[in-house]
Amino acid sequence: MSEFLMKPKIDFVFKELMAIENVRIGFLSAILKLNPDDIKETHILNTDLRKTHADDKLGILDVRVIMNNDIEIDIEIQLSELRVWADRSLFYLAKMYTEQISEGQDYTVFKKCVSISILDFKLFHDTEDFYSCFHICEDTRHKIYTDKFEFHVLELPKLPQELKEDNNDILLWAKFINAEKKEEFDMLSKKNLYINNAYEQLQIISQDERKRFEYESREKAVRDHNQSMLEATERGIEIGRQRGIEIGRQRGIEIGEEKKSIDIAKQLIKLGISNDIISKSTGLSESQIETLKINHD
Repeated sequence: MSEFLMKPKIDFVFKELMAIENVRIGFLSAILKLNPDDIKETHILNTDLRKTHADDKLGILDVRVIMNNDIEIDIEIQLSELRVWADRSLFYLAKMYTEQISEGQDYTVFKKCVSISILDFKLFHDTEDFYSCFHICEDTRHKIYTDKFEFHVLELPKLPQELKEDNNDILLWAKFINAEKKEEFDMLSKKNLYINNAYEQLQIISQDERKRFEYESREKAVRDHNQSMLEATERGIEIGRQRGIEIGRQRGIEIGEEKKSIDIAKQLIKLGISNDIISKSTGLSESQIETLKINHD
């Protein structure tokens, strides 16, 4: 039991770690490239985004934080591939942004909204960089249109195997979140004070029987979801294969029938039968018959 450690990338565990303010400050200062001393306070907010209309899609965030009372942050972990992730993260950030204002208020109430996505799949296939940061800016001059929206994306499958001397804190945190073995945690905890704090908290919750039950339930749910997605994909491939076989068989029949019609038409052409009669007898068009006559000559 003493050697058991939960995986930080399981969302239940990540939420538990982010509940500790010192850990939150360390993580946010790394991702947002801030001095930890500049983060005066952080508060966990309600993760249910309110509905404006009855038929609105209700968004549920993993971790929602307000920092220094002027920046709202949505931190999410996604373990299974979701190709529409960019649209999804934009939806959540837009909901966070628009719910800040109430009737009668002016636009000065809006706080900056930041999305931090930790993905256990490759979202961008045109680069091997594991970390990306996006802003809304002009295409050619790259002038920031507004700093109210900001997107950070960490793609865990792209993490380098080995650390270098000049590793930045973003990489260290990404490696910690992706770690599974005690040796990895031990090594990373020595390189960053805040990661060490997170590791200590991880050890505590890993020995809590109630939390371990919740963790194992969540881990099982993730495994079951991934398995169902795999089986659905395999079923789709098999259906496609069977459909391809049927289309090929049908096409073979059609080709055989067409060849039979051409052979009959060639014989009728030799007998000097008119195009009209040949067409009615074989189903070939006038142009097809003329082509056969030219090739016959």
